[in-house]
Amino acid sequence: MSFFTVKQPGLLTLIQDRGRYGAHNLGLTNGGPLDPFAFDWANRLLSNGINDTCLEVSFGGLTLESQVDSSIAITGAEVSCKINGQLIEQWQSHAIKKNNLLEFGYTTSGVRAYLSVSGGFKVPPSFGSSATVVREKVGGLRGDKLQAGDELPCTTGSTERYLSVAQADRPQYGNQAILRVVLGYQQQAFESLQKLKFFSSKYKVTDRSDRMGFRLEGNAIHTTMVGMLSEGICHGAIQIPADGQPIVLMNDRQTIGGYPKIGSVIPIDTAKLAQLQSGSSVQFEEISLEEAHNIHTFHQFRYQNSIPLNHKT
Repeated sequence: MSFFTVKQPGLLTLIQDRGRYGAHNLGLTNGGPLDPFAFDWANRLLSNGINDTCLEVSFGGLTLESQVDSSIAITGAEVSCKINGQLIEQWQSHAIKKNNLLEFGYTTSGVRAYLSVSGGFKVPPSFGSSATVVREKVGGLRGDKLQAGDELPCTTGSTERYLSVAQADRPQYGNQAILRVVLGYQQQAFESLQKLKFFSSKYKVTDRSDRMGFRLEGNAIHTTMVGMLSEGICHGAIQIPADGQPIVLMNDRQTIGGYPKIGSVIPIDTAKLAQLQSGSSVQFEEISLEEAHNIHTFHQFRYQNSIPLNHKT
């Protein structure tokens, strides 16, 4: 088995596949990429399977040495990337040779970049998935972020066909986002004035945001609910704790919780949220369940009909 050697692990680099499903009864959450759109393109550029294992590189700083001839693709947040000191473009596939050095700078727009290798990284699954959830110590190499000296198994997989994503299909990362929300059954615990305040306010992403949940800061929202039993929590759920500051729950969320939830952010927009740096602003917009379905369907249709372009390295 061939591999890549981790020379510098970066600030937070995690092994991820599409996520761990069917294990909530064991108390294990989903994990998986915070920006599945960028993750999917990273695999698609190399003709990998949709669930092949990639690296999620948060904030940058990763350096790998290739011990194999293969191909790579880097998508997601804007970050300077070099092979043997030569800058390479993101959203494209590239050849990489044995003993080449792959270096990531630090993100300038967005937060999370995704690195795929031809055939995916060959990391044994844990409870059905290679996705790393540090809080639960499962997935990845040892349930933790990458460390210097780690070896990432892969196979030889160089290609003569190099693909890129058209500019029109590449996301633009910034410092603000509108997050579309489907109200949940607990909306009845929020008076009309509180819901109006929630949907008309701007909130700031705080530095206490992570893969478990994004903590926001702004106008406090209050509920009439006094105490509740813990219950299962879906991806994107917006919890309103006692201080009234919303928390949008993400991939590494706990499986149950006892805070009131005003609604849920749709997955397309949690991906946008995951690419916002601390201090960025968000606003919430109410949509119906039917609108959410239409948005998801159109997004999938557009992705499936976006044809990768040939390019020369």
